[in-house]
Amino acid sequence: MWHHMGRGFMGGFGGGGMIMMILWLVVIVGLIIFLVKQFSNSSSNDSHYPSNYNSNSKSTEDPLEIAKKRYAKGEIDKEEFQEIKNELQ
Repeated sequence: MWHHMGRGFMGGFGGGGMIMMILWLVVIVGLIIFLVKQFSNSSSNDSHYPSNYNSNSKSTEDPLEIAKKRYAKGEIDKEEFQEIKNELQ
């Protein structure tokens, strides 16, 4: 059945060909996993709000305090903090 391939199923590569095939499979699967993680991280980081922000929850914390915490964490820069501060006052 496989006689048309020359030297058997592996095409003459022997055991080394099987190892290379497995390595390529590992590389491809790893690349797919990497791309899926990158895509999911980039889509979750597109939000302007911190990851623990929930728009449905009623926050009892002062908006200025939230802005101060975000500025301290480096989530927003000085200009953004000043804009928020000016809008809230």
